[in-house]
Amino acid sequence: MAHCTVPEAEAILDAAFPVLDKGFVRLVDYLGSDDRIVQAARVSYAAGTKSYRKDKGLIQYLLRNDHTSPFEQVNFTFHIKMPIFVARQWIRHRTARLNEISGRYSVMTDECYLPEDAVISYQSDDNKQGRSTEPVPVELRRKVRQLLEDDQKRTYEVYSELLDMGLARELARINLPLSLYTEWYWQMDLHNLFHFLQLRMDSHAQYEIRVYASEIFRIIQHVCPVACEAFEEFKLGGELFSQREIEQLERMTDESRCTLEGREREIFLAKLQKSGKPILS
Repeated sequence: MAHCTVPEAEAILDAAFPVLDKGFVRLVDYLGSDDRIVQAARVSYAAGTKSYRKDKGLIQYLLRNDHTSPFEQVNFTFHIKMPIFVARQWIRHRTARLNEISGRYSVMTDECYLPEDAVISYQSDDNKQGRSTEPVPVELRRKVRQLLEDDQKRTYEVYSELLDMGLARELARINLPLSLYTEWYWQMDLHNLFHFLQLRMDSHAQYEIRVYASEIFRIIQHVCPVACEAFEEFKLGGELFSQREIEQLERMTDESRCTLEGREREIFLAKLQKSGKPILS
């Protein structure tokens, strides 16, 4: 099979999709598609030897059972603009290849992230890294935004003054805020991208990185719709159970009431029997 071209992906290539107040995600390039995944899995160069239904079933089987290498055959290159604090969370996913704008070589632009009123929250009492659901009064939200905006302006004015004095860019930048926007080219294969999305689309992830992950997922659906559908079914919408949890499920499950059919039913019942105890009926 030659180079994979997906018309739906070509239609959005290099288009900037806005995220947050000043950020964006652009799909710059892609390599592979759903067809490349099944081709790699079958190690076959013949196109059209299987039906769409069988190709879809194969992709579902691969994802469900963590046969990951065929998904590594598909690659994406994105151009992304995000606040620095988002980038520092993002960089923890070390399976990507990236190149970021450098404040040593370039003068940073006067663009900082200012959160909307709706996402300004108190610190959670029971989650050290999360936000509370307790509503913040409107006046306090306005005050927070004003304090953040004033500080961002002052910091950038100092940065500009240091540059005007002839100070080296690599020193002038050191007081710039984490809310400042940065840009990079970011490349990752589909297997590792799915792992990134599973973590960063989760409700426990910080809102600001979650919206980027959601936008990226919407973009790659144009390239690999079948793989993305399987990802939603088995990873985003699925759950892993411990042995003790499976035992508890067995005690609660009546096999005669199971509404799944065919192979799905077989797999489900096999999971419930992993602890070696019979299913109650």
